[in-house]
Amino acid sequence: MCGIVGMFVGCTALSYCPKQLLARPGRTPGSPEETGTRPGSPETPEAEYRSPFGSWYERAAVRQAPRRMLESDEKERYYFSPDLVPIAQHPLVKGLPEGRFEEVLVQHLYRYLDFTARLEYVVVNRTVLGIAQGSVGVELPEEMRFDAYKIYCDEAYHTLFSVDLARQVRQRTRITPRLPEEPYFLARLRAIQEELPSQDRALAELLFVIVSETLISASLAEVPERSDVVAAVRSTVRDHASDEGRHHAYFAVFLRHLWGQLSPSERRTAGLLVPRLIEAFLRPDLPAVRHELDGYGLSRDEAERVIAETYTPEAVGAHLAATSRQTVRYFEGLGAFDDPEAADELRRHGIVA
Repeated sequence: MCGIVGMFVGCTALSYCPKQLLARPGRTPGSPEETGTRPGSPETPEAEYRSPFGSWYERAAVRQAPRRMLESDEKERYYFSPDLVPIAQHPLVKGLPEGRFEEVLVQHLYRYLDFTARLEYVVVNRTVLGIAQGSVGVELPEEMRFDAYKIYCDEAYHTLFSVDLARQVRQRTRITPRLPEEPYFLARLRAIQEELPSQDRALAELLFVIVSETLISASLAEVPERSDVVAAVRSTVRDHASDEGRHHAYFAVFLRHLWGQLSPSERRTAGLLVPRLIEAFLRPDLPAVRHELDGYGLSRDEAERVIAETYTPEAVGAHLAATSRQTVRYFEGLGAFDDPEAADELRRHGIVA
């Protein structure tokens, strides 16, 4: 995603300027899907754009939601539902002393909030700023560029309320977060980019932000409905989910505009990259889980057993497939996986059977 590498060369928004790497001569915009041409035909910037942000000033969390504060009378509730924490289902973890089991759930909440904050301010907002400023090399309707500023506000607020809630939880529980210095998805994206020719790195960043904004997270849907979770966590996740629904719709449209302005060779590169980017975002960070388990008094063998029996290939594959199903459909509709090698990449990364 734009800015993920953290190296800005002659651009205030992007680490590798897509303006130079993507906007090359020879691109002829075609008709949008509604004309009856093959899915994936380029969208013209002038094509009708139906903004998902029509009620943003009234409904966005940053505009109308109150600050979510921990309440004092919720001792019987969890900081995260055990049903949604994979390792919390394992007998060895369930058998931990009560205080330790609570820490498992609190640490999961910390990871969730840290993941959210870093994704928003390190990754998404750098790209969104480039879209708003018109520096990503993708021609868009003016209204789409204006809406990008609204996403920018949303994501900044998501960062703020994630950090705010984590601070409250730490003050209330006295449990210190055990978080990696760098979220795994950042390290994985950087590794993918380092393997690519320089001219493809900006495209990888744009695709990564589309992937991250169109994946369907079960936690966003389920946490707000869990009465066993403290109210501030439920409300924070609900605020986030409401905003992200609009972002999802926006980036589904942005993908069509981007795709329509890629050359055939860039489309092939994109089709090969998307499965890797999905896996980079979704595959569990097992070293971090292992480090966490070591802190609960489990032996190394016990920790390895929890990991092996929780994150089975079948469970990980099912998670990847379910979470990425809609994202894959968007790219399939554009013909991204018509290339046999791209289709093989989906299967190789366990995203489809």
